[in-house]
Amino acid sequence: MLSSILVFLLVLSILVLVHELGHFIVAKRFGVMVEEFGFGLPPRLFGKKIGDTLYSINALPFGGFVRLYGESPEEKVTYPKKSFLKKSKRKRIAITVAGVIMNFLLAITAFAITYSFNGIPKNTPDVKIVDISTSSPAQVAGLIVGDIVRKVGKTVVSTNDEFISLVDQSKGKKVTLEIERTINSEKTSKNITLTPREKPPEGEGPMGVVITTTEIYYPPIILRPFYGIYYGFKDAVFWGKNVILGFYGIFANLFKGQVPQDVAGPVGIFALTSEASKIGIFAVINFIGILSVNLAILNVLPFPALDGGRLFFIVLEGVIGKKVLPKVEAMVHTVGMIILLALLLAVTAHDIIRLIAAGSISGFLQGVVK
Repeated sequence: MLSSILVFLLVLSILVLVHELGHFIVAKRFGVMVEEFGFGLPPRLFGKKIGDTLYSINALPFGGFVRLYGESPEEKVTYPKKSFLKKSKRKRIAITVAGVIMNFLLAITAFAITYSFNGIPKNTPDVKIVDISTSSPAQVAGLIVGDIVRKVGKTVVSTNDEFISLVDQSKGKKVTLEIERTINSEKTSKNITLTPREKPPEGEGPMGVVITTTEIYYPPIILRPFYGIYYGFKDAVFWGKNVILGFYGIFANLFKGQVPQDVAGPVGIFALTSEASKIGIFAVINFIGILSVNLAILNVLPFPALDGGRLFFIVLEGVIGKKVLPKVEAMVHTVGMIILLALLLAVTAHDIIRLIAAGSISGFLQGVVK
């Protein structure tokens, strides 16, 4: 449990610090004074000032923050050239979206690392058996892990769906599989007859096999980072689309008066992080990539107190030709923060209820993973 908590805090810290680092770098680039770059959340334990910036270590050991000079509309500004709000709209937009961009870059990096070390998955026309259940028809008939199914009956198969469909049609009936087996680097063909079960045990198929058409490709070492970045970018886009569709579904359900059931808060994220840490370091890195995409999409939403909310006011300023009253903008962001905190508490309470209903942490973990 202690190691899971430490991994959870480390993951959150990486996500938030990388996000804030984006704001920090671009703000510095455009001459905005960064008053504080905090590691962890207040209260402050200690800090050291370098130039105009105080680098602080704070008591709550996760996340971080960047405090920009002149960021608040109500703040008195002595050095207007170093103030965030005195910069052009283009520069303020760049500073605001920098955190989101950094989260996407983090996601691409995380996926790229995973691919570089674990190989690149690619589809093949080979339906390969990768696992066989004990006492299943497949095991009894003599199928072994590594066999490639070429035909089910007289029909050639080259996809998982084709195999599953033909086996389902053969439940309770004898069917002959033509398989290709490699023995001592030599490929041989063999016919095996079996009867798929009509009522297989829970978690097993009629035949009792796990199949795949995917194999792992390992490019030359010198090329792996480039392949990793390419496929990492594709994964970031893939998860980005899924997150957007997920948010759309959540808001659609809310408008229908339905409470979303598949939303996880800090407790759920902790459970998933704990599960990933059991698998290994690369599972954790991959999970960081997925969470980073989630954080990027969430932050760019045009909701008060989020980066997207601040971006909305900058764009609105350009449309109407003048700034929104400072008091109005501050009030909107305050209300937005209250709503976000209330939603966070509600989701956390929902997670705790699920934990109690599961009866154990392991049961809760299984429920979240499903």
